[in-house]
Amino acid sequence: MHNLGILVSGRGSNFVAIADSIDAGRIADARIAVVISNKADAAGIATARQRGLNALVIPSKGKPREEHDREIASALKQHTVDLVCLAGYMRLLSPWFVQQFPRRILNIHPSLLPAFPGLEAQEQACVYGVKVSGCSVHFVDEELDHGAIVVQKTVPVLDTDDEHTLAARILEQEHIAYTEAIRIVLGGNYEVRGRRLAKLSQKAEGRVQK
Repeated sequence: MHNLGILVSGRGSNFVAIADSIDAGRIADARIAVVISNKADAAGIATARQRGLNALVIPSKGKPREEHDREIASALKQHTVDLVCLAGYMRLLSPWFVQQFPRRILNIHPSLLPAFPGLEAQEQACVYGVKVSGCSVHFVDEELDHGAIVVQKTVPVLDTDDEHTLAARILEQEHIAYTEAIRIVLGGNYEVRGRRLAKLSQKAEGRVQK
């Protein structure tokens, strides 16, 4: 059984999608061991408690980044987390934190990386006039929205779109993409070659690559 740790700062819709996929058997042999937020009023924490999950608030306000990250890492390790999933976690992780969980942190971003990293990706896509956008699930490394990409989903940008309508359609694909990415990573049936993640059909499944 693989233990997932989910980090949220807001409503946590991707967290809910992951939990629903586990409950429905779309992500096999996995459980959410702990949900952690840096904000006490995060709706995702309330949802986690309603679902009977371990939910922790570890406030970040006024703390140096690495000090807070050490508290988060300690809680994740206490719950023997195998894979960390960022689900609307609105804090940059320190290099120290990333090094504690090498290729064991996933993030989802509402663009086809490397296009439009950072904040307001959907608005950037509309302003730039691209015809196709989407979402990317990627490993987290020490750079912003930079790690090897695990799964991408495309979404057409309509002439009538603004950032809100585009964001809503991208979010639907995010929920699908995150489940697929978690299955790939937990299956261990891949290797990362440079920046490229390659699936390996001959490789034994059932473990997270270290």
